[in-house]
Amino acid sequence: MAQAARHNPATRHNPVAALFASDGKPHPLEDALVAVTFVLGVLALIASGFNNLHLLSSWAGLVGILTGAYGMFISVTTRERFIVILGIGASAVGFYLGMAHGGLFGGVVGG
Repeated sequence: MAQAARHNPATRHNPVAALFASDGKPHPLEDALVAVTFVLGVLALIASGFNNLHLLSSWAGLVGILTGAYGMFISVTTRERFIVILGIGASAVGFYLGMAHGGLFGGVVGG
């Protein structure tokens, strides 16, 4: 059945609101957690490709997983959840590869 597309006039002049908040209401905390989770996930994923950057990839991945989990807990819209899931996935892969290359404290603590 064909349905008419509905455009939200509240997001017409604000592209950031149109990207994250499909309900037209501002969600500054949720948007910040989405951005932080995604950036940390990309950072962890890229850094995990280098063996000597295991501290960066494992810590960025761990923090990305934790911020993503909280972001998922308080997210309001489907768009926020979608980007948070992408960030959590990238953070998890970066975290696991960073742990395989040396871990959170590899070579710094202990001996």
